Amino acid sequence: MRRPKRRQPLICLVGPTAVGKTALSCCLARAVGGEVISCDSRQIYRGMDVGTAKPTAEERGDIPHHMIDVADPRENYSAARYAAEATQSVERVLARGRVPVVVGGTGLYLRALVTGMYGDGGGNAPGSGGAARVYWQAYLEMHGEERLFEALRAVDEETAGRLHRQDHVRVVRALEVFSETGVTMAEHLRRSARRLRRFETLTIGLRRDRAKLYERIDARVDEMMSLGFLEEVRRLRAEGVPADAPAMNAIGYRELGEVLDGDATPTEAVARIKQATRRYAKRQVTWFAHQWDAEWLDADAENLLEASTEIVEKSILF
Repeated sequence: MRRPKRRQPLICLVGPTAVGKTALSCCLARAVGGEVISCDSRQIYRGMDVGTAKPTAEERGDIPHHMIDVADPRENYSAARYAAEATQSVERVLARGRVPVVVGGTGLYLRALVTGMYGDGGGNAPGSGGAARVYWQAYLEMHGEERLFEALRAVDEETAGRLHRQDHVRVVRALEVFSETGVTMAEHLRRSARRLRRFETLTIGLRRDRAKLYERIDARVDEMMSLGFLEEVRRLRAEGVPADAPAMNAIGYRELGEVLDGDATPTEAVARIKQATRRYAKRQVTWFAHQWDAEWLDADAENLLEASTEIVEKSILF
């Protein structure tokens, strides 16, 4: 009897923003002979460095990183495109006899990579463009973001609960999926999770006490501002990146854009960035806890690298 082909192994390092994934990822990759595959929906954009907490050259050290700086911030970038390009990166790492270490907090991108839920690039997947997208984009222009968001809430309250009403790209896409299939985005994602994964995954999750995590978030936002976050947004605008580009809807870029437009003060914007980031982190914690099996580790543990390396060594995948 012919044995089924063994799926390719991946190490996934997940957790909320500011929990400490970057610091551990390079040490873990070095310990297991790996290379890092970023799974962050904002670090893909060139020129968006400070506000996305993109790992610096010093932080990366001698560890190759992939799926960073692969898109122009003027582009629309999708989970389907990420899955296709990240898969190529994973395959190249495996071909070199190295271990892919997928690191990030964008759950949808991780699921797209692992399950192949968008096929070979998403061309025939729900939410891939067409009449429904044209309709909902026109609806947004005619009626505004509030009514668009309420339209989503009416058919898919679960997805509406995890999206920001100003995230027009994802709100439109969720409505588009429902319009095309009659199935909510939330249910579509649950079904995809039950599909046969094309990669075998060993997932290590990082967590912290919520109060400590929020302190780290606030401190990181302050550090971003001292490193020139506002100047980065001003430069992107000067380079012709539209204020309504999907990339500029990211937390921080949106609020600091309002500063440049004279609609908010820097102090007001910083407070709102911290609040929005804390809310995002809370959603990430909930998503990974309910949607992804992981070996959870305390990011404050003194033996964090030793513990994570031990998990890998005990896994039957490696």
